[in-house]
Amino acid sequence: MNLSKYEEAITCIEEQLRGDVDIEKAAKIAGCTGYHFSKIFLYLTDMSLNTYIRNRKMTLASYDLQKSDMKIIDVALKYGYESPTAFNRAFKKVHGLAPSKVKHKAVHLNYHEPISFNIEIGGNRQFTYSIEDKEAIRVVGIKETYPVNIDESFARVPLQWFKAMMTGKIRKLLAMNSQEEKTLLGLSVFDEEGQFDYYIATATDQAVPKKYEDYLVPGGKYAVFQCRGALPQALQELQKNIIRDWLPASAYEYDNRPDVEVYYEGDRNRDDYRCEVWLPVKEQGS
Repeated sequence: MNLSKYEEAITCIEEQLRGDVDIEKAAKIAGCTGYHFSKIFLYLTDMSLNTYIRNRKMTLASYDLQKSDMKIIDVALKYGYESPTAFNRAFKKVHGLAPSKVKHKAVHLNYHEPISFNIEIGGNRQFTYSIEDKEAIRVVGIKETYPVNIDESFARVPLQWFKAMMTGKIRKLLAMNSQEEKTLLGLSVFDEEGQFDYYIATATDQAVPKKYEDYLVPGGKYAVFQCRGALPQALQELQKNIIRDWLPASAYEYDNRPDVEVYYEGDRNRDDYRCEVWLPVKEQGS
């Protein structure tokens, strides 16, 4: 992963702070989708991209309110807030006070500087992985469509799994599985409209039942990581460490194909539960 591209993408975001920020535009500079860019940003910084953008906008907005005669409504519009209420809420969340209080003496404001990415020597983590050329896989499953909002999707995807389990769809998908070792897949499939589809699916050659959908997972090169531990903690920690430690130091970068999670049968609460993360990759510069 070329972190210099992410520095350029952050510069692109900084140039758009006075208005609506086009995350897809920045992501293209980084060489990935908006979802991948937001995900990488979160794992590298422990902060969502939306939070970063809000913090930076409110930092600049506080300068305008302190050093000019601009009205609050004009500052709000300048930074892409058509609703004064939404601007007031964002400003108070960052600074702890209303924008109308900024011109008072002895006011304490919070400054959030532009972020930069640097590779550091970390905790000598060990990864069990392989680079594999996978053939295309035909799957059948259920899907939900989400906006490219990491905070929202991280909260809603587990609910999708819970709903599928409670309605018996997980059992039905496992019964349809055509592989020797039964597995369920979690697929994140991205589009150019700033959203992604998340599938709970299984590899099968059976016909598609009503209210289910099929999808062809494209073949290609994947970094396949082994995960052991209780879910969701073990999987989330692995995904975070892949992005923070393995990918920046590797000779690979994200490829714009679906992310794949592979879940084997077993008790997901056990410390020895087994699953996998398939990261779509390509060689840097290819």
